[in-house]
Amino acid sequence: MKKRRLGNSDLYVSELGLGCMSIGTSPCKAQEIIEAALEEGINYFDTADLYDFGENEKLVGQSLKSVREHVIIATKAGNRWNKNKDSWRWDPSKSHIKEAVKDSLKRLGTDYIDLYQLHGGTIEDRIDETIEAFEELKEEGYILQYGISSIRPNVIREYTAKSSIVSVMMQYSILDRRPEEEALPLLNQKGISTVTRGPLAKGLLSDKMLDKASEAVKEKGYLDYSYPELEKTISSIREKISDERSMTEIAFQYNLANPAIASVTAGASRAEQVRENAKAARGKPLSKDELAIIKSIAKLNNYEQHR
Repeated sequence: MKKRRLGNSDLYVSELGLGCMSIGTSPCKAQEIIEAALEEGINYFDTADLYDFGENEKLVGQSLKSVREHVIIATKAGNRWNKNKDSWRWDPSKSHIKEAVKDSLKRLGTDYIDLYQLHGGTIEDRIDETIEAFEELKEEGYILQYGISSIRPNVIREYTAKSSIVSVMMQYSILDRRPEEEALPLLNQKGISTVTRGPLAKGLLSDKMLDKASEAVKEKGYLDYSYPELEKTISSIREKISDERSMTEIAFQYNLANPAIASVTAGASRAEQVRENAKAARGKPLSKDELAIIKSIAKLNNYEQHR
């Protein structure tokens, strides 16, 4: 598995990362999925304190304990569960972040976090205070680098101007090209890497394609695509790109073709799924002609919300 540099840091992440939210709560199953990822050459593992009330971090830490020095663990903070654990609230305060990192370190069973990310963000936040918290955590050795997980262009611009973030995690796919105009060019110019999530657009771009469409998607569509538009778009791409490529490969390689992107982070609930994703990520890069075909078919969406 090829690796790419994360921003201007000394961290090099595999082109395919494992999004750990979907590994479940069974230690045996989680171990099996993570071991499959390691066997495929994946070194980037993304979790968050929000997932399964912190249990996800525990499973990730336990599964990676024997290879800790050879992997990059990314986790997130900024959301706080209430006492009943039936909802959470947004808290990007310095005091919370500096306390949350200690809890994450304990659950992960490690004394440092490679990449610590703000799990969201709005333009109304006290951004300077949040940045101060992350900078202090770097100085104190609790984290090596930090980034944000956000799709809000205005928030991304603030952090690129004021902080030393090395990465931005955001949703990006053939069916969600919103980052292409506002975010990706800016990040590439600033030397900040993008880590993408949702490359398969809720399974619509997997090999099962529209068989994976939920009832909600069939009724309301996906983003600014109606269901008939989804059918037309996906079938057109499938018809015009070589059958030698799987749809999953097309989806992953579309992400990896952008110079701003360091890693495509995909979830997996089975070890076999990890292997299928790894095969797609190791596929042949899309040609200029193939990229042009996809861009001529898929909409260039814009951020109308999430400002």
